[in-house]
Amino acid sequence: MKFSNRLLLSVIGISLLGWACDKEDPIEPGEEGDPTGSSSKYIIASSPIASEGVADYLLTSDDLTEGTVSTVGNGKEQDGTYRYYVTNKNKFFSLLYGQGNPGAVTTYDLSSSGELNELSDFQSETVQAFAAVKDDILMAKIPRSGDENALWYRLNTESIEIVDDGQINVVELAGNGERAHFTWLTQVGEKVFAPYMSIKGCCDDIFGTQYPDSAWIAVYSYPDMQLEKVITDDRTSFIGRYFTSGIEEVETGDVYAFSSGVATNSGQNTSSKPCAITRIPNGTTEFDSDYFFNISEASDGYYLTTKTYVGNGKFVLTMHKEEEKGAYTVGKEFAIADVYNQTFTWVTGTPAPEDIQLVTQRNNYSPLDGQFAYVGITTDESSYIYEIDAINATARQGLEVEGGQITAISKLESN
Repeated sequence: MKFSNRLLLSVIGISLLGWACDKEDPIEPGEEGDPTGSSSKYIIASSPIASEGVADYLLTSDDLTEGTVSTVGNGKEQDGTYRYYVTNKNKFFSLLYGQGNPGAVTTYDLSSSGELNELSDFQSETVQAFAAVKDDILMAKIPRSGDENALWYRLNTESIEIVDDGQINVVELAGNGERAHFTWLTQVGEKVFAPYMSIKGCCDDIFGTQYPDSAWIAVYSYPDMQLEKVITDDRTSFIGRYFTSGIEEVETGDVYAFSSGVATNSGQNTSSKPCAITRIPNGTTEFDSDYFFNISEASDGYYLTTKTYVGNGKFVLTMHKEEEKGAYTVGKEFAIADVYNQTFTWVTGTPAPEDIQLVTQRNNYSPLDGQFAYVGITTDESSYIYEIDAINATARQGLEVEGGQITAISKLESN
């Protein structure tokens, strides 16, 4: 499918939720008021608690470890109910999930005075997977049923234009009578890795599957998005979760794959495989048969719901009890997984799970210094950003966000 000018302003889609950010220079561990000043700002998206039908406000702060910001009379108000974010090439993209309809896409950078500066505002299609890849944001609109072709688009972050597109037959890709539904897209070296879940796409059980105990990653060349191979493993269920990243390339060039083991059939959990982390060694496109980090076993009966990479092989995991497993469950307990040493440590210092209303699952922030991650937690009292120390497995309460639930944490440098 060739690129059409008609798609120029109608193709990004929901979400570019988050997590796809440029790697940034580390800050000094534990330094309060990490060096930002007017040269950089943290961007906090917060959804007002008392408002209905209103999306997030984008707030700015010099520091994540102390102080207070408020949604009342502050920030850049976004329109619509569901917003998702991605940062690439020092631009912040705010995308409205149109629930099948086109939605607004607003792009910001940071002015020399430290203010968010709107660069563009246009309409886009809804997509279900995306990532920052080189100078682009790569997006995929994936049909759950009916049409067999997923559509992909390349949005150039300099011109803020769609520069290429194509399609992928998801039935042919699955090759088992079901459909391949990408859980996310990730740049690995010069390629794109696209983990997928196999789904029926029919029969009143669209996201159910007859293949709950396998993992797949489609490997594509870039930028032409030609399928090179599919990597498979039968030691886990599918990688990632719906709309949730499940792989990470670390400093060594190795790729770690996270499986929660949440496959279902007719609404029932059917995977017999544990929650686990597997590895694809640097320069290869095969799973390492000698590496298997059993998280269910290490945690004594929990599974991970999301991960935030901190650097040096350490991840902050959100965790939930196995007996309450669900495909969309939000973990409210925290742990540190060191994938190099295969160690698992529970984090202390966060609120009790029963006191937590919301955890920022996908758009948390780390300077990738090997130590700190910053996670949004909302309780009955208020919303706070917690600084999690991955070396010591401790957390401490930081910036308070009054009047809103934290939905994303990011950072921009001023121009």
